[in-house]
Amino acid sequence: MMDLYPAIDIRGGKCVRLHQGDYDRETIYGADPVAQAVAFAEAGAPWIHVVDLDAARSGIPENRAVVEAIVAAVPVPVQTGGGVRTAASAEALFDSGVERVVIGTAAVNDPDLVAALASNHRVAVGLDAKAGEVATDGWLKGSGRSVIDLARSFAGLGVDAFVVTDIGRDGTLEGPDIVGLSRILAATDVDVVASGGVGSLDDLRALAAVEVDGRRLSGAITGKAIYEGRLSVAEALTAISGQPK
Repeated sequence: MMDLYPAIDIRGGKCVRLHQGDYDRETIYGADPVAQAVAFAEAGAPWIHVVDLDAARSGIPENRAVVEAIVAAVPVPVQTGGGVRTAASAEALFDSGVERVVIGTAAVNDPDLVAALASNHRVAVGLDAKAGEVATDGWLKGSGRSVIDLARSFAGLGVDAFVVTDIGRDGTLEGPDIVGLSRILAATDVDVVASGGVGSLDDLRALAAVEVDGRRLSGAITGKAIYEGRLSVAEALTAISGQPK
C-alpha cells in the first residue's frame, strides 16, 4: 500500500505552505511545527515529511533545531530535506535520528555525494520540476536536466527513493501529475514518492491506483489539503488503503 507523508514546511520556525514554490506567496498554518508533527503521528501517519524552506534557498540549516525536535517528539520515521548540500549536513540529520534525507540541489551538482551517502544511509533524491526541467536552489534556478534523465542517472547508485514534485502544481490543490509520475515509474526501478497538487481524497485514490509494469507509487506527500480541511490524515489513510468511502 502507498504510504502517506503529511508535510511540514518550516520557514522562520513556523509551519507554512508556499504556492508553486513562491516564497512571496506564503500561508502560515501554525507557530509550532513540533506540535503539528505530533498531531499527524497521533492520527496514524506512517511518516512525517519535513522541509526546511529557509535552508532550501540558502543552503544554511536555519531550522535544524526544529527538525531535530520533531524527530525527538514523534514515534514514526521522519523524512526531511531542504538545503542538504554537504555530507556533514546530511550526517548531522542522520545523527539526530532522521530516517531518510532528501537531497535535491546537491544531487544535480554533486551526484557522487548522493552515491557516497546512499552507501550507508537511506537517501532520497528530490526531483523538483518546472515543465519537466529539474529546478534547484529552492526551486529558483533551472538545471538544464529533465526529470527522466536525472532519474535514470541515479539508477544503480543505491538511492532509496525519488521524491517527485511538480512545482507548477505544488500548493495549488489542483491534482497531481499522474502522467509524469507514471513516466518516472517506467523509467527506473527506484521507489517514487509523489508530491504536489493533492487537493482531495480522489487525488490520493488516483495516486494509489497508478501502476506501471506491476509497480506502484511508494508514497504521496500532502500538506495544504490537510491544513485547509479538505481531508484528514485518517480519511487519507482510508482512501489509499482501498477501503470504501
